[in-house]
Amino acid sequence: MKKIPFLSSLFLLTFLSTFAQQPVKQITVEDYAQATKFLRFNTNDLVYRSNVRPTWLEDGRFWYRINTSEGTQYVLVDPSSGKKNTASSLAELLPKKEEKTTTPEVSRDEILSPDAKKVVYIKDWNLWLRNLETGEEKQLTKDGIENFGYATDNAGWRKSDRPIVLWSPDSKKLATYRQDQRHISDMYLVETKVGAPNLQKWKYPLPEDEEVIKIHRVIVEVDNPKVIELQTEPDPRRGTLCDDISCSGAFDDNYWNEDATKLAFVSTSRDHKEAKLQLADAATGEVKEIFTETIETQYESGQGSINWKYLPKSNEIIWYSERDNWGHLYLYDLNTGKLKQQITKGDFVVTRLLHVDEKNRVLYFEANGKEAGRDPYFSHLYRVDFSGKNLKLLTPENANHNIYFSPDHEYFVDSYSTPTTPPVAVLRNKKGKKIAILEESDISRLKAIGWKAPQPVTVKSADGQWDLYGLMFTPTHLDENKKYPVVNYVYPGPQGGSVGSRNFSAARSDHQALAELGFVVILIDGSCNPGRSKAFHDACYGDISGNTLEDQKAGIRQLAKKYPYIDAEKVGIWGHSGGGFAAAAAMFRHPEFYSVGIAESGNHDNRNYEDDWGERYIGLMTKGPDSKDNYDAQANQNYAENLQGKLLLAHGGLDDNVPPYNSYLVVDALIDANKDFDLIIFPNARHGFGEDSYYMMRRRWDYFVEHLLGATPPENFVIEPKR
Repeated sequence: MKKIPFLSSLFLLTFLSTFAQQPVKQITVEDYAQATKFLRFNTNDLVYRSNVRPTWLEDGRFWYRINTSEGTQYVLVDPSSGKKNTASSLAELLPKKEEKTTTPEVSRDEILSPDAKKVVYIKDWNLWLRNLETGEEKQLTKDGIENFGYATDNAGWRKSDRPIVLWSPDSKKLATYRQDQRHISDMYLVETKVGAPNLQKWKYPLPEDEEVIKIHRVIVEVDNPKVIELQTEPDPRRGTLCDDISCSGAFDDNYWNEDATKLAFVSTSRDHKEAKLQLADAATGEVKEIFTETIETQYESGQGSINWKYLPKSNEIIWYSERDNWGHLYLYDLNTGKLKQQITKGDFVVTRLLHVDEKNRVLYFEANGKEAGRDPYFSHLYRVDFSGKNLKLLTPENANHNIYFSPDHEYFVDSYSTPTTPPVAVLRNKKGKKIAILEESDISRLKAIGWKAPQPVTVKSADGQWDLYGLMFTPTHLDENKKYPVVNYVYPGPQGGSVGSRNFSAARSDHQALAELGFVVILIDGSCNPGRSKAFHDACYGDISGNTLEDQKAGIRQLAKKYPYIDAEKVGIWGHSGGGFAAAAAMFRHPEFYSVGIAESGNHDNRNYEDDWGERYIGLMTKGPDSKDNYDAQANQNYAENLQGKLLLAHGGLDDNVPPYNSYLVVDALIDANKDFDLIIFPNARHGFGEDSYYMMRRRWDYFVEHLLGATPPENFVIEPKR
């Protein structure tokens, strides 16, 4: 060995000694305890006079319950005057006969009739009826067999034992279906326990299946049981609003006329590109096709509710379409299937049609983006004539509005707020006139613990085409002369967004808690999220692997230029479900930007996820000349070899929404690529981790503290929610 000169040796020893004495930054138990102060279970009870949810009475009055500094308070309101009476219990406000409900209790797997005298339920793949007055049970169908039964509820990702039916107004008929899933792929999950494991098995359709679940539409008469088959081809189990025909818990996309002689319904194609409006004769099963809307990407009937309506009295249909790039309402002639009038028009999105006043030919609807200079995700209430004239804003405040109409639609409670300002609840009449301020939320105790609101941010999309909106969380002890690493929380399009609700919330997930540990937490609703124009939503149609990531990167860089305390050279990312997919994709496809990632419950390969989600936003599976399908290039495991940073994967072993095999594919690929990574499996947890979620939260904090902040977290900290 060569000799090292004495001075050089002395310098080296001094350097090593000095380096060894540099303490590793320690995040303490007290730091974690401070962070937990900003979790939901510690903050929600510090907001008073909030969450007004009216319960309307038969005499037109309504009551609601709120939390106050003195305890729970009940408030009774006369909407005609706005006069309020308060008490510490409901019994003090209402006579016993008014307090009691007239609705009989039924089990969660029974569906109550409109007259509240009977229920239907499923037994041995058939429909049964139980008379609530006599207790008598009656079998309504008799030819249901395993996996080809009546009213069965299984979309693969979601399943239940509730029958999917729509009672007729006279309580004498049911609109439902016989569901054929005999040919569908089976999904298997195994419970972990001492001794022999328990196998869970159910039908779980995949994009590779040649045929998906099919529904054979029927009408069932209940007094003298009879099944009338509708004279139409079986439909894929698809809906106009979300993944399937029962996302609301009922038989979506079906409407009876008042005397139950006709049933209007929409059939949606497997790829969601075709929506066909049809009208059935309830006595004969004869079906008439009214019209079909066909588009290049995917049809949907609104955001949050199904917005097409059957108007039998005038022989009209109100239809929802994004044909002019914005979600709007159209009026059709039911007899001819011809367009009579576009009702709403402009650069805004009708999200929910709340009420149709057929007598006065007026619509009441919620919409996003019409009011200039406001967050385009803020919802406002409007009214408009069927003719499209006399459009009027009924909720003028610059906020997100939640609307609760009275049963007669003469009044509504409007609870409005923003992510930074707490709710105000007001009573208005149907013309929008303010009758009374019901409640103004009090967050003084919340502020007393040091809470601060997140900061709304606006950035440009990566292509410069759109303004993007988000929230930024910073430590309550922010020092603008320091640099803070970034944690980018992501929930990508095309199903939702990172920010979520624009309502006020004392805690959004653990974003402020995580910021408190020394991070800037950034949420950006990138292009491909719903709630804006059709072009915005379709930005990633056909290839969702981008997951708004270019928008996230561009937004963080823009914010770092504006706020020098943001360290855009140290960026981590995390997400759950679709966000888990995006977080792993970020680590594999953008390793130059993201250095730490946590991917929870990710649908990493949509060939391994239920058929409808991928087919709705990617299209049907097809193969090219190279025999590779169009889903292959979007699968995360194919890019695992690119991992450079630190990646933590987490999944529930009993995840019946996104089965754990999605993460196992990534694990297998990382092992094949000889990559270091971390993995947490919650053996008996479902998609959201359930009781294990706070353990996952703590591990998430530890991971970012250690690998992004470069500090040592406290050992085995326990996040204990209030019981």
